Amino acid sequence: MSSRAPGGYVPPPYPHDRLDELKPLADRHDGGLVDLSIGTPVDPPTPAVLAALGGSDSERGYPPSIGTPELREAAARWCTERLGVQVDSAAEVAATIGSKEFVAGLPHWLRLRTPERDTVLFPEISYPSYAMGAELAGCRAVPVPADEHWSIRLDAISDADAERALVLWVNTPGNPAGGLDDLGAAARWGRERGVPVFSDECYAEFTWDGVPRTILTPTSAATAGGGEAHGDEVDTRPGGGLRAEVDGVIAVHSLSKRSNLAGVRVGFYAGDPELVHYLREVRKHAGFMVPGPAQAAAVAALADQDHVAEQRERYRNRLERLARIVGSFGPEPALPRGGFYLWAAAPEGDAWAFTRTLLSEVGILVSPGEFYGPAAADRVRVAAVLTDDALDMVESRVG
Repeated sequence: MSSRAPGGYVPPPYPHDRLDELKPLADRHDGGLVDLSIGTPVDPPTPAVLAALGGSDSERGYPPSIGTPELREAAARWCTERLGVQVDSAAEVAATIGSKEFVAGLPHWLRLRTPERDTVLFPEISYPSYAMGAELAGCRAVPVPADEHWSIRLDAISDADAERALVLWVNTPGNPAGGLDDLGAAARWGRERGVPVFSDECYAEFTWDGVPRTILTPTSAATAGGGEAHGDEVDTRPGGGLRAEVDGVIAVHSLSKRSNLAGVRVGFYAGDPELVHYLREVRKHAGFMVPGPAQAAAVAALADQDHVAEQRERYRNRLERLARIVGSFGPEPALPRGGFYLWAAAPEGDAWAFTRTLLSEVGILVSPGEFYGPAAADRVRVAAVLTDDALDMVESRVG
């Protein structure tokens, strides 16, 4: 964590910068380093998206901070077609510049809204921006334990922390471990305690165990007190979908992973209209605007599911092959329930030693688990973000 100096706040080292000194360990391999430490897509976006990006004629004017009507309508249609829920594009959807800025900035904005609360709840093994957002807002960052399936344990949250909570973050599928949470239960937990629940669903398209899940529970399921909206219940997609129960919840989505558009920086959030309205207005004043060409590209991307189906097949194949490679040097990791990361146990519990081994033996750079929380210090994360040619090369290095 960071320290405070007399001159003010001192940021902690950025986690992945700590890996730079290890990269020369891969130099002995022909073809050099294959970086699997960051989930940067390597496959090309679909041509229709690139055409929209280059031909929108939207470069001169200021884009709407909340997203163009076309983008918000496209996002709402996607929620119906892929998640089986209806949201109001006019009042319940808005754009983000990717998702990381939204995650990191949210505690600050919510604390302005509810200054008597000061706590951010988030999965103890998770994307570091949940905790960092709390720190940057001067809030308490309180991790919530996971169960043996890497799903968040709502029963582990104390009453005292719940009373102080500004927000509960859930992440399904989870990064890094690929767990799937009971999002219906998370929504009910938040409503019963008056705590907004924000659900990071950026990997929803890469759900391997069942269909994509969302915190935007269909109204009929919420009324019945059911569990997962899309777990054991009948899948309503494609079609009209059911009206979403959005009270107290927000789903956050990004095109970075779904459509290989991490460099374009566009996503959206959807849910509780009061929360959406508040965040829209704050973000307008702060100048958060997705560039016009990026919004046009997102409209094209959300309208096309074929490229996502192709990408799913790529990631599934790469995960299976990488699991065998990693298993040559330690326990073979189980495939995740969602996402495109392997969550691999390190031999003798030493993640940094395992990171060095994989670099020196096959030239792949992975992330030590401590980047995702102290409870994860005995694992590494392996991102399946390499081309098939690079994967062939790595396989050839296994003795």
